[in-house]
Amino acid sequence: MKMEVRFPTYHNLKINQIFPQGWLRRQLEIQAEGLCGNLDLFWKDIKESKWIGGTSEGWERVPYWLDGFIPLAFLLRNDDMIKRAEFYINAILAGQQEDGWLCPCSGKEREHYDIWALFLVLKVLILYHDATDDDRIEEAVYKALKNLDGYIDVHTLSGWAQMRWQECLLAILWMYERREEVWMIGLAIKLKSQGFDYKNFFDNFPYQNPVKKGAWTLMGHGVNIAMALKAKALEYLLSEEEYLLKYTDYMLEQLEKYHGMVTGVFSADECLAGKSPVQGTELCTVTEMMYSLEVLIKVSGEARYGDLLEKIAFNALPAAISPDMWSHQYDQQVNQINCIETQWPVFNTNGGDSNLFGLEPHFGCCTVNFGQGWPKFALSTILQGEHEFYLVSYAPNKIISTVDGVPVSLEIIGDYPFCEQVSLLVETESDVEFSLRFRIPEYAYSTLIYCEEVFTANAGEDFVLKRKWGKKTELKIHFLVSTILESRPENLVAIKRGPLIYSLKIDEEWVQVHQEEEGKEFPHCDYEVRAKSEWRYGIADFETELCRCGIGDYPFSPDEAPLKLKVKCVPVDWEEENTCAAQMPISREAKGTPCIKTFIPYGCTNIRMTEMPYIGEVIEK
Repeated sequence: MKMEVRFPTYHNLKINQIFPQGWLRRQLEIQAEGLCGNLDLFWKDIKESKWIGGTSEGWERVPYWLDGFIPLAFLLRNDDMIKRAEFYINAILAGQQEDGWLCPCSGKEREHYDIWALFLVLKVLILYHDATDDDRIEEAVYKALKNLDGYIDVHTLSGWAQMRWQECLLAILWMYERREEVWMIGLAIKLKSQGFDYKNFFDNFPYQNPVKKGAWTLMGHGVNIAMALKAKALEYLLSEEEYLLKYTDYMLEQLEKYHGMVTGVFSADECLAGKSPVQGTELCTVTEMMYSLEVLIKVSGEARYGDLLEKIAFNALPAAISPDMWSHQYDQQVNQINCIETQWPVFNTNGGDSNLFGLEPHFGCCTVNFGQGWPKFALSTILQGEHEFYLVSYAPNKIISTVDGVPVSLEIIGDYPFCEQVSLLVETESDVEFSLRFRIPEYAYSTLIYCEEVFTANAGEDFVLKRKWGKKTELKIHFLVSTILESRPENLVAIKRGPLIYSLKIDEEWVQVHQEEEGKEFPHCDYEVRAKSEWRYGIADFETELCRCGIGDYPFSPDEAPLKLKVKCVPVDWEEENTCAAQMPISREAKGTPCIKTFIPYGCTNIRMTEMPYIGEVIEK
């Protein structure tokens, strides 16, 4: 690492400059009405946490929760939630020791305290500063980093902190931008030296097969790996090594090759688990992978990270959370015909309750960590650079900023990704020159941009429109897409259209369980979800009919799915194995009469069949 620090190409606008619109705002409202918006009112690990002077968990859970709750509160301009966030921040700051130590533990407990929680709470304080400009935050972060600089001289990184060391670089870079002091670069070097070497890990990737049943490992842990995807890009900001900026691509290639799921994430239930569609992915892995991609986009400006971010955000994220966001899964499955507690789970390193929808199935980390998914996505759809705005995603959103002192607003209008056309309204207070950079998705075989003249943009490449913008300009963006089949392992296929994956809609029954456990009362209770219709089908003929149904009050719901595909299917032999669709290779032999079945977006499903045999010609890989 060198002494001169560079900064990302793009940055998020401040939270008070962002105004989510349409279904994206509604999704945030649902989250505020559900678990994330209410955990501090009833859940002991938040309500009575050591972080606020209580006796319950004093490590990662409050910081994880605030990491989603703070941007959610401020994006919605919800005064009650803002006051509750302020209460927690005040308590955290009041608990900081004179020497800068920030975490809630005694001096004796410091000897064995896993300081991963410090990296996380620093990220939260910076987020709060972004929302409020609270002038206490900078000094608190400075003192905490100064304390850390001396602390790790004696207590070298271990445990979770060793695996997640790069998360602290976010705070160091933030602070260095405000106070250019050389010791901060030294701290970054110490963290890198003591932290896990992910480059060596991926250069000699030891998990080309799933982690063995029961063999839980920090190295193969999905959340650690999802966080690490941004490690080399952050190192690049502190280094002259250009290759670091591209190294994430190699990491992603390895994960896709050996553990990739059709939804863009990789299997990790809880550790790396191969490519079978019944192996799960932990919800924390989903949200942390999204955040890593959001950081990567800011550092590199590469469109491909936006493609992957959208795929995960519109598919894997909502599928693991109930439509009302009062319950969630620990593990989701691509082929998930039931969510039933079992003694013999298919998961390699998680328990038999991991795919229940509930308050804290298997373990409570996802209860608090899933909250960052939608708010941080909303913060990342439009970024700003030097005389430039970067349209990363086309979900409905509005930002207000300035260029050369001139107020500028951009608003994306439409129902993307549930439609292929959006409008972009650009308004300025007076004439001002700047560029619009459009991320052109790889999935669109052509993209048309209408702005006085028609521009055609190539798939997977950014399109830049630089001009002097007048008072009000409306652009139209049209993505031309096809419904396609993607080849998957074991002679299976999946249906894709644009950024959305489609799954067979299965009728479902929700059955409340664990009613006897304190804290699991309605609405924050546990459910099994059981299939009430047949799921054993192959795709007989790929002539689909797309039906547009409009967006309801719950955008990601099987009952209110905005899109439906009618697909000709045929019954096939398919065994059920311990509540799951069997992992055995599936025959392509039809066992009944063809029929028309309904497929809906993967993110709208709670149970589903996604990877299915194609009863026809072999799909080329």
